[in-house]
Amino acid sequence: MKVVFLQDVPNVASAGEVKKVADGYARNYLFPKELAALATSAELQKLESRHQADARRQTGLEQEAEALAQVLGDLTVVIKVRAGTKDRIYGSVTGAAIAKEIKRLSGHGVDKHTIELGEPIKELGRHKVSIRLTKNVTATVNVIVEPKEEVAKEPKQKKKQEPEPGQEMKQDAEGEEKK
Repeated sequence: MKVVFLQDVPNVASAGEVKKVADGYARNYLFPKELAALATSAELQKLESRHQADARRQTGLEQEAEALAQVLGDLTVVIKVRAGTKDRIYGSVTGAAIAKEIKRLSGHGVDKHTIELGEPIKELGRHKVSIRLTKNVTATVNVIVEPKEEVAKEPKQKKKQEPEPGQEMKQDAEGEEKK
């Protein structure tokens, strides 16, 4: 029996495929669960119109992605992090940090999972990062990792504890006061 698959069925077919399957499999499993429909001429026309609509939608997505890729290609993302010696940073710069900074700078949301980093960035400097916007469109963003300017902190001095009323301070052998 020839059927049109309406949904993906693992190890059998994906949605939209026309395939010949056993009669019992179609009647007892595929049709009751609405995973497939009998391949009639009306059903084949629905399938064709669905393919055309998907193609139009995909074309629109591709055009939007190319426009976004152009915007992101001109963008330079500067991320400031705490750094140590030899241009090594504390922690790392991940796709989530880059996505957050892109959103702040350009206003376009980019999913952190679409940012292709082999490994998180762990060194200061200029890095090129690719972002897969769609299956066929990839944008490249310049990421500059700079050290944060930290304000020198004054060392805290120990405060002498004042005895609470009714408690006396005792001195130990070294001359320091104890409660």
